[in-house]
Amino acid sequence: MTPSRGRRVTQGVAWIILLILIIPSLVAFPVSVTSNTYLSLPWNGVSLQHFRNLFTSPEWLSSFGQSFVIAVASSVLSTVLGTLAAIGLWRLSSRFTEAIRAFLLLPLMVPPIISAMAFYRWWVPLGLIDSYLGIILAHAILALPMVIITVSAALANFDPRLEQASRSLGASLRTTVWRIILPVIRPGILAGAIFAFILSWDEIVVTLFISKFDVFTLPRRLWNGMRENTDPTVAAAAVVLICITLVVLVVFALLARRRRGETA
Repeated sequence: MTPSRGRRVTQGVAWIILLILIIPSLVAFPVSVTSNTYLSLPWNGVSLQHFRNLFTSPEWLSSFGQSFVIAVASSVLSTVLGTLAAIGLWRLSSRFTEAIRAFLLLPLMVPPIISAMAFYRWWVPLGLIDSYLGIILAHAILALPMVIITVSAALANFDPRLEQASRSLGASLRTTVWRIILPVIRPGILAGAIFAFILSWDEIVVTLFISKFDVFTLPRRLWNGMRENTDPTVAAAAVVLICITLVVLVVFALLARRRRGETA
């Protein structure tokens, strides 16, 4: 098999796998415009009544707002901590560095249900159950590995001579990090922030464990809607959720392309 043919086969397999993963979620689009009052395909006509119900319902709008606030706060927190951790691990070259990195990446490897039970066990005595602070901290911890991975990847391409030149010219470590390192690894930081936002925006397992009545995020309301009734408004909310995620990814892709054009 020639290299070009092998590449085409690999791309074809990748597209097939991608379609298998994506197509089931696309069912929400036709279901959201059904004219029936239960989950079904729009065989009897198309209607936007469920989107109208979604955007006029105080409960759904409140869940949108809560999810957005939690996602923004947790992504900011995880981005700051993850960036500092990645820079620290990059500068400290010792036998313990990889062990520390593996420890920080544990939330990515532990099953969500185990993480949810652990958060519940620790959040109860701290009084963080069913609070914005508790959910923001939990989401930030879950997103921390994403930020560390993307920032570490950006740091792998960083020329250490730039740091050495800055320090030799009398700049402090803080100034070097702020004016030399951070601008260069900005794409990695931005990628980590976007992944952290998406993770928090879509997270459901941990949220179900540590929220009760006061905090009702959008994924949790979707879960309750599917479990307690068959209102197609759930499908309309899922469509909005998918579209917001796609918009965030497209914005990141455009910013990354612009960044590559500036550096070219």
